[in-house]
Amino acid sequence: MAKKVVVAMSGGVDSSVAAALLKEEGYEVIGVTMNLFSLPPEYCGSENLRSCCGWKAVEDANRVASILGITHYVADLREDFKEKVITDFCEQYARGRTPNPCIRCNQHVKFKSLMARAEKLGVDFLATGHHARVEYDAQKRRYLLKKGKDREKDQSYFLYPLSQEQLSRTLFPVGDFTKKEVREKARKMGLPVAQRAESQEICFIPDKDYARFLQERIPQAFQPGPVVDIEGHIIGQHRGVARYTIGQRRGMGIAAPHPLYVIKIHHDKNKIVVGPNEKLFHRNLLASQVHLVSSEKITQPLTVKAKIRYKHKEAKAIVKPVEEDRARVEFEKPQRAITPGQSVVLYDGDVVVGGGIIEETDLKAFEP
Repeated sequence: MAKKVVVAMSGGVDSSVAAALLKEEGYEVIGVTMNLFSLPPEYCGSENLRSCCGWKAVEDANRVASILGITHYVADLREDFKEKVITDFCEQYARGRTPNPCIRCNQHVKFKSLMARAEKLGVDFLATGHHARVEYDAQKRRYLLKKGKDREKDQSYFLYPLSQEQLSRTLFPVGDFTKKEVREKARKMGLPVAQRAESQEICFIPDKDYARFLQERIPQAFQPGPVVDIEGHIIGQHRGVARYTIGQRRGMGIAAPHPLYVIKIHHDKNKIVVGPNEKLFHRNLLASQVHLVSSEKITQPLTVKAKIRYKHKEAKAIVKPVEEDRARVEFEKPQRAITPGQSVVLYDGDVVVGGGIIEETDLKAFEP
């Protein structure tokens, strides 16, 4: 009997080709499109919007499913997404932090809520269109999460929280192909999404107006307050901590003889600290909610390559355990704009060692 797999189909080229490849391999494929949030019709119907927001994603995924001859369902996960992703997103910004909602979505919605729905269909695996790979290491007796073949499109950064149980039941069919190869396969297969645009920015804020989105939900984070320099002198007034992130230069309305950047956000004091670019570089960070993939635990300092945000270049570092789910990462060279709320992900070559949420840098002692 063929193995059954649910493919999370967004209507995009990667998930569509993932479904097609699995069918070619002999799996019994079931396509499922997640309804994660509601947007006005003018957004959901846009040809340029690639997100799981409503009828456009469902329509595209259904067309592909029809061509492939597979069953297609829609899973309403709006409540889970609101609770686990959108609520957390707003809470983090209210604390002066900059979260990564895509990681939360993978951790709590795609590979938890959707996988739970998939189990009710009696499937063996959940597959997505992520550019990443899963391999079983017989020596370690662990499933390894590895980078996708296309290093420019690699999405392993967003998947580090996945558990061993989740990885054991996960397939990433396009992880062994470049994006160009995926599009070519879609074209040869006659799939109508071969040249579909990729998702950009945060899917549930399609107009990219973060301030509007947040102000409607956390107005308390938009109270004006002082902007101070590194010596504690008030030099201006900000328009709410939720408008700012570490390393930001624009939007402060401060006249100064040299560029000033946000180097610290004190949400409890409703205060923004600004300074010159060199004050943005730090060697150390403390991470919480640390989840390890390639090993069960770290008992001694470990040399890794670390990324402090998705598009940031990997940098050589040493990770040291602090507590059960906390670790300190010490970089060989100072890194720019280490941002609380973002994730630091650790690599050994193309293998994901693990990752965690950035809590603070060596700037902690700096309290102007």
